[in-house]
Amino acid sequence: MQATYYPAQVMISSNGHYPPRSPPPYNLSRRSTVTHSPKPSVDRRSQIVMSPANNAVAETSKHFDLWFCDGSIVLRAEDILFRVHKSHLARHSAFFRDLFSLPQPSVDVATCSSSADAKSHPALQVDTTNEIEGCPVLRLYDAAEDVENLLTALYDGPNFANNDPADFRMVSGILRLATKYLVDSLRAKALAHLSIAWPNSLKAWDAREDLARADEMRSGPGISTIYPSPAEIINLAREVNAPSLLPSAFYDLSRYDYTQIFEQDDEQNCPSIAHLPLSNADLQRLALGKEASQHAITTLIRSMGLHSHPHLLGHHGNSHRSCRRDFSELVTLATQHYLFDRERGCTDPLYVAEELGQPLYDFGQSSNGEDVRIGETRRSAEVSECEACARALATWAARERERMWKMIPLWFRLDV
Repeated sequence: MQATYYPAQVMISSNGHYPPRSPPPYNLSRRSTVTHSPKPSVDRRSQIVMSPANNAVAETSKHFDLWFCDGSIVLRAEDILFRVHKSHLARHSAFFRDLFSLPQPSVDVATCSSSADAKSHPALQVDTTNEIEGCPVLRLYDAAEDVENLLTALYDGPNFANNDPADFRMVSGILRLATKYLVDSLRAKALAHLSIAWPNSLKAWDAREDLARADEMRSGPGISTIYPSPAEIINLAREVNAPSLLPSAFYDLSRYDYTQIFEQDDEQNCPSIAHLPLSNADLQRLALGKEASQHAITTLIRSMGLHSHPHLLGHHGNSHRSCRRDFSELVTLATQHYLFDRERGCTDPLYVAEELGQPLYDFGQSSNGEDVRIGETRRSAEVSECEACARALATWAARERERMWKMIPLWFRLDV
């Protein structure tokens, strides 16, 4: 059997210090510290197990839940022991099924693993020499937390949450091990769950953004921590060969300012991308895609002002002066807001197109100069009466958003 191994890599710290999801901020993020320190599931003061290999006390502890008295094999990950069932592992994992079907050499694993080559290239091997409570031992070179989450999902079914940073930590660990040990059904479920937050359709993206905006309305501008860093998604997708997650993750990361991407904000304790480095190739894709998205906004606004698009004026062409004036005003405001002032949403062409689909979008100001909530619109009496133009503009914006969504893989040079 040819098993695929994925080397463990250090991911960006999941401490919640990321710019908010769409629309992205116009300055550096400000948020309180959020750290993810899951409560250890094992009482490390109990159930100390002696290692027969060297007759010394090894700092290993039985897992409080995943230790079945009728289990047939002991898995060791770091200093945690899991007593589980060979049959259950073999049923879900092609890797374990093949491993347990092979004859195991009667070799002292502790002796073999002492060599420098074995330490740098550990091989999974069932140790039948140093059994624990009559069960052979299989040493896994994975994080104990990830093994715990994988086994819990195999026995009880996956219990995924809302794709927030804490949930991502659990799901990403399950996905890595499900990929490594060929647990295909669990891998598919983990990918389907991640695809809710990192989708490959515009409809699903809009649903994701609605949740992010609602969270930002509750938390305040620049404080939303509903999703993990898109850089984490990119690295995970590369690690487990999940290219379907890449377009939305690259697009989300492109909405960050370069200062947010590359510089550490010590005052706010916000990590930069340097703490989770992308590959040089992916950094190049990010830069090219970010430039392409900026050009898309310029092209979008320019297209509204061209006389070559009379369909934006409904069915009455250029004869309706008030509509022509309203569209001219919309183009002027959009140009000032997004291209000159580079205000909220200026790096998000999908967001810009959505706003432009609303006639006389107020760009954060009401008609009497008072601030209104982002996303509200105001229409003059003339515009309210011209439903043909309103429908034409909404149709045009929807079509442009679909076109741009399909262009995202090309913007970032992604083979998906």
